[in-house]
Amino acid sequence: MTEEIKPVHVVGGGLAGSEATWQLVRQGIPVILHEMRPVRGTDAHLSDGLAELVCSNSFRSDDAENNAVGLLHKEMRELGSLIMESADANKVPAGGALAVDRVEFSNYVQNKLENHPLVTISREEVKGLPPEEWGSTLIATGPLTSPDLAAAVHEATGADALSFFDAIAPIIYKDSINFDIAWFQSRYDKGEGTDYINCPLTKEQYYEFINDLNEGGKTEFKEWEKDTPYFDGCLPIEVMAERGPETLRYGPMKPVGLTDPNNPTVKPYGIVQLRQDNKLGTIYNIVGFQTKLKYAEQVRIFQKIPGLENAEFARLGGLHRNTFINSPVVLDRQLRLKSVPRLRFAGQVTGVEGYVESTAVGLMAGRFIAAEIRNETFTIPPQTTAFGALMSHITGDAEASTFQPMNVNFGLFPPLEVRVKKKERKQAYTKRATADFEEWKETLSA
Repeated sequence: MTEEIKPVHVVGGGLAGSEATWQLVRQGIPVILHEMRPVRGTDAHLSDGLAELVCSNSFRSDDAENNAVGLLHKEMRELGSLIMESADANKVPAGGALAVDRVEFSNYVQNKLENHPLVTISREEVKGLPPEEWGSTLIATGPLTSPDLAAAVHEATGADALSFFDAIAPIIYKDSINFDIAWFQSRYDKGEGTDYINCPLTKEQYYEFINDLNEGGKTEFKEWEKDTPYFDGCLPIEVMAERGPETLRYGPMKPVGLTDPNNPTVKPYGIVQLRQDNKLGTIYNIVGFQTKLKYAEQVRIFQKIPGLENAEFARLGGLHRNTFINSPVVLDRQLRLKSVPRLRFAGQVTGVEGYVESTAVGLMAGRFIAAEIRNETFTIPPQTTAFGALMSHITGDAEASTFQPMNVNFGLFPPLEVRVKKKERKQAYTKRATADFEEWKETLSA
């Protein structure tokens, strides 16, 4: 029976494309997965591995009772997500967050797909709109879609593509950190209680740091890039600093929930945290320090941070341009391109932001295609669930004229039917979501 099913083409071997491929082959549907790396690289990827994590190694909160992202983690696990399976198998300490060894994470996903008998991986660039003879095709090329394909998609949608800049945080070798100053502790001792490395700043050091960020040399934009907006969830550290000298103290450098063991009676004015980036614990990324500073400026400024004066960088921060389509206008409720229904889209190119959200859309796309091929009905979970809220937002509920990349959050969920105390509201959302998701799962035909 399997041989009679025409292969589905998936363009893009990132998180969404890899997840969609997995969902399809689990249903017995063959897939040809097209990934242009290493034939053609991107401005952000370092390898040709499938599902490479570029910006961070964190999947954010894993708390399914109090956080919408954690709730989405739970729902994805229940639907057999390969990406979540790999994340769980390759996690590293990160307090209440789910962070992974990014190399082992990618290797795990690639090995699973390479060794599956229904998966064919084609290392080639798809330069134009996928040909009609391919039939059902998923475009999951992410925010770094190649120019030729992006131009073809732009023409096919009949609507202007939107763009924003995304920034990458630096990674530092652990053995170059000065632990006479820095110490291990999670904020409020969450997780293992010692999942982050902390570097304290006095008031004088903090304001000197802010001044250095403001005056440091930045990456120059091309003329056509100057009006491209940033995504607020991934702002460069120096852009945050420009918004006011206290901004970072209420963001990634907030000093609350931490005690300096070298000076326990004095609260630091600001704190820089580093999070483990691999299972070996040899490299750490600077939390929230996405940056567009020039390389030499990054080294000069970040080595002024107490504890990082001799820091050696495994990777410096960077900046890349992300592109996404106006999904509420051009996609239907099943992620099909309205003007070319044989094409579906998934991942960040649809206007979701974050690893987890990108993967979730890929998972849904795979399920939609599988159901279509099997002549079955597959509907998204209710809007009261994390899946349903995210999918509803990008496929019609968002305001198209102001559409911007969005993380999953409780603001996308329908209001609660009954009033609850503010401190109990998140758990009320997740309790309702869990019940509705379980009821929806019972309707699945596979």
